[in-house]
Amino acid sequence: MTFKTEREYRKDLAEVCSLMYAKNFISSTDGNISLKYKEDRILITPSGIHKGFIKPEAFIVVDLNGNKISGARKPSQEVHMHTEVYRRRKDICAVTHAHPPYCIAFTLAGLDLGKTFLPEVVLSIGEIPIVPYTTPTSEEVPQAIGSYIDHHDALILDRHGSLTLGTSLWDAFIKLERMEHVAQVMFLARQLGPVKHLTSGELQKLHHLTS
Repeated sequence: MTFKTEREYRKDLAEVCSLMYAKNFISSTDGNISLKYKEDRILITPSGIHKGFIKPEAFIVVDLNGNKISGARKPSQEVHMHTEVYRRRKDICAVTHAHPPYCIAFTLAGLDLGKTFLPEVVLSIGEIPIVPYTTPTSEEVPQAIGSYIDHHDALILDRHGSLTLGTSLWDAFIKLERMEHVAQVMFLARQLGPVKHLTSGELQKLHHLTS
């Protein structure tokens, strides 16, 4: 992670929120993102604010337990989902939670994105599991994601949204962007006919590239 001033991190967070809104990954006050910029300090979106027009100064500072340190508003209601990630994954510095339409649509239809369709998914994200449904903003969510985030950087929350983890803010955003793109490709492919999997031999070659 590149070290910057808190002010610079705030600007980056506001820019990513704006991009998430512009790309239709979130709407209105939906979604939340965070950045661990010190060992025990996290910048996170406030609750109930439009992410498309958020200002750098609006972000809230919390500790690793989700307690508010500074800021004018309340932190996101999903704050404990974010802190669960940072407690379990010391390598992670940023988290995005969005409501990408195609990813959510797959869960509403009882489908998953699979893990053996597109080479770029195997290389950059790996398997994208679906976390069973839990009540949004409740303590059920951090409990449910625990075993998944130990081994995955990109998750779909059943009928809720997406969760991506990154070693930087832009890394987390890129994983979100790629995941929704994959969902769009899979949606189109299913309209045209049966979807082809990568063969075991093709997968083996890809895994050699990342080993």
